[in-house]
Amino acid sequence: MQSNTAEEKKAGSNPDSTPDLFSDSKPAGTDLEDNRYHTGFLRRATVLLSRYGIETHGIAPVPTEERLETRWYQMFFVWFSANMNILTFSTGTVGPAFFALGVRDSITIIVVVDLVLCLLPAFFAVFGPKLGTRGMVQARFSWGYLGAIIPTVLNVFSMQGFLILNCIIGGQTLASLSPRLDDTLGIVIIGIISLVVTFCGYRIIHWYESIAWIPNVIAFITMLGVGYPQLRENQSAPVYPATPAGVISFASILASSILSWCPMTPDYGVYHSPAASSARIFIYTYLAFFTASVTAHTLGAAFAAAAPNVPAWNAGFDDSSSVGGLLYSVLLPTGGFGKLLTALVALSIPSACAPTMYTFSTSFMAVATWFAAVPRWVYILISEGVLIPVAIIGAKRFYTTFVDILDIIGYWSSVFSAIVLTEHVLFRKATFSEDQYPITTWNSYILLPNSVPAVVAFACACGALIPFMSQAWYVGPVAKQGSGDVGVFVGFVVGAITYALARGLEKLWYRKQGEQTKGSE
Repeated sequence: MQSNTAEEKKAGSNPDSTPDLFSDSKPAGTDLEDNRYHTGFLRRATVLLSRYGIETHGIAPVPTEERLETRWYQMFFVWFSANMNILTFSTGTVGPAFFALGVRDSITIIVVVDLVLCLLPAFFAVFGPKLGTRGMVQARFSWGYLGAIIPTVLNVFSMQGFLILNCIIGGQTLASLSPRLDDTLGIVIIGIISLVVTFCGYRIIHWYESIAWIPNVIAFITMLGVGYPQLRENQSAPVYPATPAGVISFASILASSILSWCPMTPDYGVYHSPAASSARIFIYTYLAFFTASVTAHTLGAAFAAAAPNVPAWNAGFDDSSSVGGLLYSVLLPTGGFGKLLTALVALSIPSACAPTMYTFSTSFMAVATWFAAVPRWVYILISEGVLIPVAIIGAKRFYTTFVDILDIIGYWSSVFSAIVLTEHVLFRKATFSEDQYPITTWNSYILLPNSVPAVVAFACACGALIPFMSQAWYVGPVAKQGSGDVGVFVGFVVGAITYALARGLEKLWYRKQGEQTKGSE
């Protein structure tokens, strides 16, 4: 690779060129996917697991001939299940519980934000079937090899943060069933179920997601039927006027929760056939995100807003600290059926945990070449080992933990999404052809684009959003003036603009360099 010329380097940065990079047809870096780098126990264990159907493929792009899955409904259910659950429900509760918004204000914000923001993860989902690349590998075509390390490392921590939140909510939900149960036992149970599903890999995750939504939908319908009288009464209850800061901050929380899916949605289409149109993949994914998110967010906001006026619900909500307790207290009048539903809702939380843990492992492998040499299942075990103790500690201060993690993930995810989106639309002609995305260069530092434009855009966007941040540990000077937390939105806009300028200047510089080289020959 070191013998490649400067013109080849330029071709890797310029999507209009496709150099003949390799003498054989094997994609660069595919040797990381065999067992040559696995020695001793890792090699033997990986070979044994593959014989039992456990996915052992790493992060190398899946060749077109191996992308044969045509069950397109899976692209709907994997994201419908991942969002139609109590975690998304809990995001909706933040408006009334944390920002003191009324139910009407909360629902209006939810509908607007979900309608618009769900477009982005649906757009990113198209990359999986079309290119066969994991989200963090695809990012190299805009961030460059070294630059992509930044979002990859951030994604590793973000996925683990989401896992912690998921397990906290699952633990609280199971603990609400009996005084003899506590959060810790529930967290351990949820963690183990998530481990089993994720350990098996891509196909088992898709199978699980195709059924995991069922108990949640039944539970939400039952909650609506049982709690409708109280919800209707609460519509006329007096509420404090919504403040601009509260409205914007709640919108930011919702945006953060949706944008955080963007780095991972490509991962769950890499074995699906590229034959389907981009529009079909996009529509399936968008409908899944929007229908699940707007439903769960709205129910969460409605029940959290009504809880202070219903003593039994408020007791279960435990001073806005136990979403699982709120759910169980609403279902309590149904007796044993309510307990069964509560248990099933908690036990289906791995529908959100499994994709998150899976992307944690593939993101860890994408950090650098030597990380890719470690099998995926090892990172699953690492994630599990960190998850349970940290979730047990974090459960003691749920809402503070919840809001902080969501906002921090949202900040970098918005900038990441802006950069990848700008690259695809402006510089890759919004197509997935081989000349625009030369997949064989996925692991080449020399042939991938220069990292400077993306890193500069990321630094500028992060610098620009800091004054607009509003967190428990830091409030920026603009946010102090009552604007609320608009950091997520500022980061997206600044990231898109600065990346377009920096990438355009880079292409102009390469073009001039090429002209000077030709003139001197």
